[in-house]
Amino acid sequence: MEAILEDYISSDDLKRIEAVYQSHLTNGTVTPMEQFDYAWCLIRSKYPTDIRRGVVLLEDLFQHSSNATVKRDYMYYLAIGHTKLKDYNRALDLLSRFLDVESANPQALKLQKYIKDKMYEEGLLGMAIVGGAALAIGSLVGIGIALSRSR
Repeated sequence: MEAILEDYISSDDLKRIEAVYQSHLTNGTVTPMEQFDYAWCLIRSKYPTDIRRGVVLLEDLFQHSSNATVKRDYMYYLAIGHTKLKDYNRALDLLSRFLDVESANPQALKLQKYIKDKMYEEGLLGMAIVGGAALAIGSLVGIGIALSRSR
């Protein structure tokens, strides 16, 4: 799963696909496939701003599609985008809806497990940071009290 989440597009490739997309957008001839290709390239960017733009384009495709299979695919790619943005709850919601339709999909199940593991790891890290901060503050207060008593 890390391979998909750590697959970054080169800036040259992104610029090339963006130029094609913008050209079609200017002419009013953007097809859903061209919008998807551009959105997927944005989601594969290293930059959160690009990833957010890709998510917006995919959400637009999702809203305007009536094909259930295509919508399910969009949900999966949206889940990847939200995962890269660390919006794990939204990603899990999308995967849950995806798995309601296709419960044995191995890619969706792997992504779901990856997200849950990340949430657990980051939760533990968050608790460690909060615990460390509380310990540091407690130590400073203790030192302050000890110094005030010694005077």
